[in-house]
Amino acid sequence: MPSSPSSSSASSPALRDRGPVPAPPDRRPAPAPPATPLPPRRRTRPLALPEARWALVALGLFLLALPPYLLGGPAWLWGVLFAGAYAAGGWEPGLEGLRALRERTLDVDLLMVVAALGAAAIGQVLDGALLIVIFAASGALEALATARTADSVRGLLDLAPATATRVLADGSEETVDAGRLAVGDTVLVRPGERIGADGRVAGGASEVDQATITGEPLPVVKEPGDEVFAGTVNGTGVLRVRVGRDPADSVIARIVRMVEEASRTKAPTQLFVEKVEQRYSVAMVLATLAVFGVPLALGDDLSSALLRAMTFMIVASPCAVVLSTMPPLLSAIANAGRHGVLAKSAVVMERLGQVDAVALDKTGTLTEGTPRLTDVRPLPGGGLDADALLRLAASAEHPSEHPLARAVVGAARERGLPLAPAGDFAAAPGRGVTATVEGRRIEAGAPARLLTGDQYADVVGELEESGRTAVAVLCDGRPVGVLGVADRLRPDAAATVAALTRLIGRAPALLTGDNERAARHVAARVGITDVRAGLLPEEKAAAVRAWEAEGRRVLVVGDGVNDAPALAAAHCGVAMGRAGSDLALETADAVVVRDELAAVPAVVALSRAARRLVVQNLVIAGVFVAVLVAWDLIGTLPLPLGVAGHEGSTVLVGLNGLRLLRPAAWPRP
Repeated sequence: MPSSPSSSSASSPALRDRGPVPAPPDRRPAPAPPATPLPPRRRTRPLALPEARWALVALGLFLLALPPYLLGGPAWLWGVLFAGAYAAGGWEPGLEGLRALRERTLDVDLLMVVAALGAAAIGQVLDGALLIVIFAASGALEALATARTADSVRGLLDLAPATATRVLADGSEETVDAGRLAVGDTVLVRPGERIGADGRVAGGASEVDQATITGEPLPVVKEPGDEVFAGTVNGTGVLRVRVGRDPADSVIARIVRMVEEASRTKAPTQLFVEKVEQRYSVAMVLATLAVFGVPLALGDDLSSALLRAMTFMIVASPCAVVLSTMPPLLSAIANAGRHGVLAKSAVVMERLGQVDAVALDKTGTLTEGTPRLTDVRPLPGGGLDADALLRLAASAEHPSEHPLARAVVGAARERGLPLAPAGDFAAAPGRGVTATVEGRRIEAGAPARLLTGDQYADVVGELEESGRTAVAVLCDGRPVGVLGVADRLRPDAAATVAALTRLIGRAPALLTGDNERAARHVAARVGITDVRAGLLPEEKAAAVRAWEAEGRRVLVVGDGVNDAPALAAAHCGVAMGRAGSDLALETADAVVVRDELAAVPAVVALSRAARRLVVQNLVIAGVFVAVLVAWDLIGTLPLPLGVAGHEGSTVLVGLNGLRLLRPAAWPRP
């Protein structure tokens, strides 16, 4: 097991030791080259899937048949069009159903096709065609979701560069495929390049943006002996990295394997009604044969026995039972969508209501994921007030592209402070920046490197103990102030944790790749006590699997590439949509599109309401089926009355399920 990615920052946190990216070309003599561009992400187009093409053909034929059917047109015209819709949308699920039947499994695909053909046989041609079209569209959406997830997993490999610069024994360099690197090779990583392999720094110093692996919001200073990961982005310095793992076993490659494995081995999800339907459908088929065969064997005439069996098959068919589940769940999906939560399927909406444990990511989930200036502390004797201090610091930081520098410059602009030109700009990894502003030499950077003695330890310590990153500011070599920068909590983070605690019955846990101190500070502010920090992606997934092995149904909420394995391994995964990585968005079962964390407990509560309606509908459908079946077996149930009762129960449970479409059905914070 590799060491924790934040181990190098445990004693010197990444939030404190940093080196800003150098100034643009007109402000510095040796600009860093831009980061290696990534190839465009490969996305499967919907019409590239046969399921989508057949569903589109079925829908087109259905829409063409609808006007002549409703307006009393020629029967041969709408009949041919409806038949085409049946064939286009039903041949593939029907074939899959027959294959399942050959393996002695009564597949739901076959049942739906038989139900549609049965509806057509008794004159309900439109109803059967609509059922086929809806079923085909559902299959196409499922196939597209699966393909897009595979696209994102493949795209993750693009994070690692295709080539690397290998340093030979004689000191010369050669460009090789990153996949050909071997353990022990030394690679040269220039400013702005992506690191080609997992390993340790053998020479040089720089700051590395490793948010894709650990989720840390700020670049981490890397010096000889520190661990680095393939796919992370080098900052301003030049690094020599000794390869420590085969490229096929890098952290990025392991993330890909974990997501793929979790997608394959995750137990097949079924709606509750589908689990019941397997047994119910077999029983119904056997009972229909008995209702036909027994009276016939006892001397009843063929016509009477066939009519009774046909009536029994209609009133006992699981249409109302099937409809008991989908309308509440689809209504819940639609309502959640209106409030910025995209649940990818009815199964997802059902599973959201089953969770009894929650694990939250920190950066980008509980926090905004973007550092912001929180404190401006002029020092006694510095001769500057807060605005003057911030103006000088922002002017010096302006040429830098480091996240801390952007936070300082952004705060100055928000306050309307005019920035002065910065000359002689220079940046040193792990130390900070220096520049000449209005004839004064301004330095801004890590207090440990710029401040000597304990004179200002109280100010720096107070900021760092409260979870801020301290930035010391010197003017002509004299300390004049300290700035505090932090990744701000989302405004609704504490309320969301409290709501989830009430809803689930236990407080959420925090899983993060960030350092222990930053994680515990955030956890304390939102009311979380179970904190697991410094985790690699595989360790996050292992924690989730351990909870699942204990019988818990875990909901994971995250946003980054490093969260994807945990999202895939969880009972249900929710991704924050605005800043979420492509892999997290595709791997997650649901996406909070508007980045409102409070929507997470709301959608869980909505799912539970949908599950209650499902139970109500199953009771209603069961009562109707029981009454109509008893009538048919004990007395003589007229076929039209049986059809009316069956269709009436179907309509009733459908309307009951649509109650969740009301705006009032969305749980308020």
